[in-house]
Amino acid sequence: MTAQINLGDKVRCKVTDFEGIAWSRIEYLNGCIQIGVKPKVDKDGKLQDAVYIDIEQIEVVKKDAATINARRSGGDFTSGPRK
Repeated sequence: MTAQINLGDKVRCKVTDFEGIAWSRIEYLNGCIQIGVKPKVDKDGKLQDAVYIDIEQIEVVKKDAATINARRSGGDFTSGPRK
C-alpha cells in the first residue's frame, strides 16, 4: 500500500530518484493517480516544470516540506457561465 502523500510533501520517485515537492494531484476515471512533482529551480534560478509520476512509484522524503498561507480561490471563472 502507498503511504499517504499530501501536497507540500517532499517526495522521490523510487524508479528514477527524481525529487521535488508534491505540487498537484490528478485522478483519472480508470483509477490511476499521478502526483505532479515540482523540482527545485535550476542552476540559473529558473523554475522547472512539474513531472507527473504514478503514485505507486513515489515515496515521501519529508512531510510538509513546503507550505504557504493561501486561500482556495476556486479557480478562474472568467470563462464560466454567466447569469
